[in-house]
Amino acid sequence: MSQFVLSSFRGRLTNNVTKITFKTFLFRPLLLSHNFSTTTPNNSIQNITVYGSGLMGAGIVQVAAQNGFKVTMVDIEQKFIDRGKEIINASLKRIAKKQHKDDENAQKSFIESTLSNIKTNTDSLKGAENSDLIIEAIVENLQTKQNLFKKLDESANSNAIFASNTSSLPISEISKVTKRQDKFAGLHFFNPVPQMKLVEIIKINQTSEDTYQSLIEVTKKMQKTPVTCKDTPGFIVNRLLVPYLLEAMRLAERGDASIEDVDTAMKLGAGMPMGPFELSDFVGLDTLKSIVDGWRKDGKIDAGLVASVKKLDNLVKDGKLGRKSGEGFYTY
Repeated sequence: MSQFVLSSFRGRLTNNVTKITFKTFLFRPLLLSHNFSTTTPNNSIQNITVYGSGLMGAGIVQVAAQNGFKVTMVDIEQKFIDRGKEIINASLKRIAKKQHKDDENAQKSFIESTLSNIKTNTDSLKGAENSDLIIEAIVENLQTKQNLFKKLDESANSNAIFASNTSSLPISEISKVTKRQDKFAGLHFFNPVPQMKLVEIIKINQTSEDTYQSLIEVTKKMQKTPVTCKDTPGFIVNRLLVPYLLEAMRLAERGDASIEDVDTAMKLGAGMPMGPFELSDFVGLDTLKSIVDGWRKDGKIDAGLVASVKKLDNLVKDGKLGRKSGEGFYTY
């Protein structure tokens, strides 16, 4: 996989399989991640299909189902679907307990009501039948995304809107394999989706006003706050966040300050819940390097902002990828 997805978040995510507490402003790691009523106009979306049942895909499915949309979760194997269900169930239980505390009947009703809006499918084409909005949250690879959308373009309803949840690949490049670029946009959720309020809506030149307004309406119905951005590398959040992380590394590499002091300074002086090195480790240093390498190759961002950092490159080369490998800038 040549690139990965990034996103920042505020909140905690603990599932019943892996009890890990996540802090705020975190990139989302890449995770690999039927059919309902008749077709509706673009400005009245009811049926949504989400491709990918990983952390992001499952989160999008959950918030859509919670807010009354009929949702199909699609992935290539049942084991991925089952894992997505586990993520959703664990999240719903936490939300139910928080919202209804001592009322077990209300908790049960909330969970059952949400789950009743969710169906699953391992058939990529059948999963999109009668869908008004198709959201892709699969592996962060341009060719893989293009292959999916090309197939869907030939089989999905002609009125269906296509959206990619990517945060590191150009929407224009993903969409060019379809014949519906006027119905194509980026819909970038942040992790964990049930807690994070922000959604970036990315418009390409061909995105129609009807498509754009439909996505605004959908995100608001999901209780999210949409912001709009052109199809520029990293969109808004990651375009600002990634260079910040790299500059922190350069500062420490020059010997201007220690890693620990940089993290402490940004937490106590700038109000950041995590320092840049803590954050980078939690994200995955390979994830960060892949994004930066891709941006540098693309050449659309000032070269100085995405210049390689020797320490980062060496850590990745040595397999020290951060928390997930037990060692990165810190040892875990």
